[in-house]
Amino acid sequence: MSDEQRPTTPESPQIRDPHAPVNLLRDFEPLDFPSTSGTSAGRPGAAASATSPRSLSEVADLDFSDTQDGLDISGASGQGPSSKRNIPGAARIDLRAAPTGPTTSDGPRSDDERLVARPRTSSRVLCVVLALLLFAAAAGAYWFGVRTETGQAFDDMVETNLAANLPGSLGTLLAAVTHLAVVAGSVAFAVVAAIVVIVRRRWWLLGQLVAFGLLCFAASFLKDVLPRPFIIHTQIDAANSAPSGHTLLAVAASLALALVVSRGWRWVAALAGGLWSAFVALSVVAGKWHRPSDVVMALALAGGAALLTLAFTRASGMDATGTRRSSAGVQVVGSIAITAGAFACLYAAYVIWQVVPGLLMSAQWARSGSTLAATILIVGTVALVFGLVLAMRQVTAAPLTKLGLVGAPPAPPKRR
Repeated sequence: MSDEQRPTTPESPQIRDPHAPVNLLRDFEPLDFPSTSGTSAGRPGAAASATSPRSLSEVADLDFSDTQDGLDISGASGQGPSSKRNIPGAARIDLRAAPTGPTTSDGPRSDDERLVARPRTSSRVLCVVLALLLFAAAAGAYWFGVRTETGQAFDDMVETNLAANLPGSLGTLLAAVTHLAVVAGSVAFAVVAAIVVIVRRRWWLLGQLVAFGLLCFAASFLKDVLPRPFIIHTQIDAANSAPSGHTLLAVAASLALALVVSRGWRWVAALAGGLWSAFVALSVVAGKWHRPSDVVMALALAGGAALLTLAFTRASGMDATGTRRSSAGVQVVGSIAITAGAFACLYAAYVIWQVVPGLLMSAQWARSGSTLAATILIVGTVALVFGLVLAMRQVTAAPLTKLGLVGAPPAPPKRR
């Protein structure tokens, strides 16, 4: 027997079908109040005052929507029978107006309002932490390649044998790259980045690019400051060459383009810039311009400078609030780049550890292993740097708000 067919009496309450749709406003139990007028309220047997609320809609007018995130109870409170608090529907709960952050002269500022002007504090702190980790990686590459006997032997073996041990004509192509080609290609990336940021009128972002360029330019002078002690005899020039200026230029220009383009083009710019940076990084080693540790150091320094710059993102450096969306391309390319880059670096470290005995003896069998490890390490570092910068650019440009990265949070459907 269904609920509709079951007879009801004051002594036998209704039993609702648990699988039936629920309407809280309709099915809410009326509140019981002491009877002052002898009239019944709601169901038989429930006495209530004639002037007391008799249903949920009379207790408060609830206005829920998927854009509300605070609590503001409006409505006049007073004394006496004429007070608005006794008028059904006079009290209104508006969840949009409650202060969730610091107040200003214009009133409370919600979390969404703050995130229109700047990213979340956690995102900016993460940018600084990742930047410091990359700077530490750059220092580690310098220490290994310059301050250890194994590192100097590894750099010397790779630089003298990389072009001959690369498959097919790749080594010949990389060794044939000229200084002019590297500079021209990198400048092209930088010019396109400048044009894009000016056309988009992102003036704060333009200032960030200037600061980023100055940081990378200053990093190039470390080559003249850092010492290179003589530990073993090497075939290549004993002068310090860390970090690689050509790699710094290529990576800085490529990252600049990835930082300034709109959401839909970020993963494309990062992919193109990563390919160009990897090509330049391998070519300067194959052409015997730089050691592998010089290249890895330059990659980490440029990536750290980019992440440090993103920590100061705000205002026009972010996506417009109406265009903030998640990006499948950023998620796919960024995730693959970070994961593959991290595993490639770990595998390269394992291979280097395996060929250490041959490095110290300049053994013939260690050449292929060392060149393979250097190639994987350079490509893996490029992937890791561009993956991190791509992901953090998306997070800082479109912070996780109801206006931004993934849209409004889940909410129950509205009844029509």
